[in-house]
Amino acid sequence: MHNGRFNAFCEEYGLSPDLLNERSFVLLREQDETLLKDIRTTSHNESAGDTIANFIREKTSDMKTRLHCSIAGGRKTMSFYLGSALQLFGRPWDRLYHVLVTPEFESNPEFYYKPSKGREIAIRDKNGTITGRLNTEDAEIELAELPFIRLRDKLRLNGKTFRDLILEGQREIDTAMTQPAVRVNLKDRIVTIGDKELEFKPLHLILYTYLLRQKLDSCCYPDRAYCMECTDCFKLITDITGKRAMEAMLRDYEKTYGPASGQVERFKQTWKNGIDREKFRSDRSKINKDIHEALGNDTISTLYVITSTGKYGDTRYGVKVEKGKIGVE
Repeated sequence: MHNGRFNAFCEEYGLSPDLLNERSFVLLREQDETLLKDIRTTSHNESAGDTIANFIREKTSDMKTRLHCSIAGGRKTMSFYLGSALQLFGRPWDRLYHVLVTPEFESNPEFYYKPSKGREIAIRDKNGTITGRLNTEDAEIELAELPFIRLRDKLRLNGKTFRDLILEGQREIDTAMTQPAVRVNLKDRIVTIGDKELEFKPLHLILYTYLLRQKLDSCCYPDRAYCMECTDCFKLITDITGKRAMEAMLRDYEKTYGPASGQVERFKQTWKNGIDREKFRSDRSKINKDIHEALGNDTISTLYVITSTGKYGDTRYGVKVEKGKIGVE
């Protein structure tokens, strides 16, 4: 490094070549940790994408850092991955750039940077024969800032690979407009749908949470990205009002009040054998009424109310909202 073009650049402009050291470089590796010599195959591309995305995710997790990223140089796929990673994780103060160079200089292998004083460089044909000369004073270099959409904090992304991150992001975007997220805060006894907060009665909160959890914990098709019209996780009224369901609801009830609360003990005694079916039907109507009134939109409300499917005697109950839009804490 200290005998090459970078060293010459530093000497000419009075910079320290120690600006770059071994810690300045991130080496691209295959899944088996083998160093990538180039990016030529699909596997190489995916490995490069994973490394770049995870690097940007790590750096943006430190709020004291500010990223200035250039897509100039390297393989085109590297530029794509860098720009995409910034879209996923970039913060308002992070920046993306491209370096624009006068075409005849950009393609000339003798031009590495614009010298402080002009000098001539040769123009050669494919055989190496000199066909002309350029003066470096004529080179124009511009640092162009590129705008990009920042999706950080607007998408829930947990994927480890670039491909996983894109799939997760696409799922979030596909349902973002039609299905606001529903979040249950057991401790504060609040259900949030989009930007609307609903304060449910304790039993209503626990019952509603139980049905939401069926989509998270009892999905029959966990590999499917979307629920769509699937209702296979919906429960019979005998299941919802039975003793086993009460034991599951009790765990959430304890999170709301604390395991030593008298409220929890009263819940145990009152519903130790399950909830009366007529009470479930009554509570379901009250929960649905609260949701309809809070959202004020019948089309949206149908995704969040406790709905039913099936014929009499085989009626099942659940909530239609996408499982990826549900959060319980």
